[in-house]
Amino acid sequence: MIKEDLSYLKWVLIHVAIGVAVQFVPFISKIYGIGMYLFWILYIIKKQNKHNEVLIAAAYIVGSEVFLRMTHGNPLYEITKYGVMVFLFLGMYYSGLSKGAVPYWVFLILLVPSVVISTFVLDFETNVRKAIMFNISGPLCLGFASLYTFRRKISLEQMNTILLALGMPVISCMTYIFIHAPSTKEIITGTSSSSAASGGFGPNQVATILGLGMFIFFSRIVLCSKSTLQVVINAILALLIGYRGLVTFSRGGMITGVLMLGLLVVFLYRKSNFNGRIKLNYIVVLISFVLFAGWSYTALQTSGLINKRYANQDINGKEKASKFTGREDIANAEIDLFFKNPVFGVGVGKGYELRKAESGDDVLSHDEITRMLAEHGSLGILGLMILFFTPLFLYIENKFNMFLLCFVVFWFLTINHAAMRTAAPSFVYALSLLNVQLGAPVVKKKEGSRYDL
Repeated sequence: MIKEDLSYLKWVLIHVAIGVAVQFVPFISKIYGIGMYLFWILYIIKKQNKHNEVLIAAAYIVGSEVFLRMTHGNPLYEITKYGVMVFLFLGMYYSGLSKGAVPYWVFLILLVPSVVISTFVLDFETNVRKAIMFNISGPLCLGFASLYTFRRKISLEQMNTILLALGMPVISCMTYIFIHAPSTKEIITGTSSSSAASGGFGPNQVATILGLGMFIFFSRIVLCSKSTLQVVINAILALLIGYRGLVTFSRGGMITGVLMLGLLVVFLYRKSNFNGRIKLNYIVVLISFVLFAGWSYTALQTSGLINKRYANQDINGKEKASKFTGREDIANAEIDLFFKNPVFGVGVGKGYELRKAESGDDVLSHDEITRMLAEHGSLGILGLMILFFTPLFLYIENKFNMFLLCFVVFWFLTINHAAMRTAAPSFVYALSLLNVQLGAPVVKKKEGSRYDL
């Protein structure tokens, strides 16, 4: 066993241990939640962001967000989004802003009018600051993160390190759920998403981060496994994370993870030579076997209910009236609000109040696109167009960024079923803007970025 294998196994076991420790000594979650922020701030200051340490730090706290929420370890519910912005501000201080990030300055400016409107129109009993920040923190995190990442050059090795930093806390989350959740056969009795199978937390958020974690460790089988042991470790992690994601019975996150993996494999297959495709075929067979094994075991543990869940059937095999568990009603209501207020929208947070007043619906929006339309109006459309088309232009410019389309798909699909409840879609979107190079990036000093590779 080589030194690199031992190091990798050590970090995996450390994060397994964190998940176990938090289950039996819950207070450790608070120590972990506060301690990691102190560690990463000191680490960034010490390294002065010479190797884009801010992205590694931000990735780690993004990966830990759902785990700390479900174990009450976060000092503030939305601290991860603020933490990402603070870390990347430190990155800008040490390495400068990315040049040419004008689209994202425009995006941030487009958010302002609706914020101003909301200070006048929100109900008197509403905590205006909390209502605004709850809804706007996701877009703000995305905008500020993009100012740092836009066209910033990093190596493929750095990108894989960033993704590994994001994936490690997901191991702790998966471990905690395995121990905390009751037996799957006991708690899965229908075809609705299950909080009990999600560590007692929201299945949507849990499945989102587990789907992303599954993609990360599958991608490491393809790109980073330098030994048979690493292949085995990554395959086991992907299988276990995928299984826990499936039994949440929340479909969006898992479907997104599989689509990302499919895009990555197609990209690599198209860019590989003949020998590369032969090797890739073996890897695809392995990944397919792991996915099949995970699905089969899940079907066995849920008495076949997982098949009915993804077929949109109830426990008796009848097709459900709604494919989106009623979320389309909220989306339709938000579209109606847009048509009534097409220029500036109704104001940040006001859409929820209006829906509740008209229909008594106390459910928050799950679709960031329709929320942007309702609360930001036509300016929201312009903002969404910036977010959608800018990375596509970058892909045309640099078709060797194998992760770009995967990350954009994750962002787009996630904000359609989970809005921006977590920092993951904002941060992963920002990663799509990086200029990933196969070798070490060469950056001139006058550009304001320091890469001491």
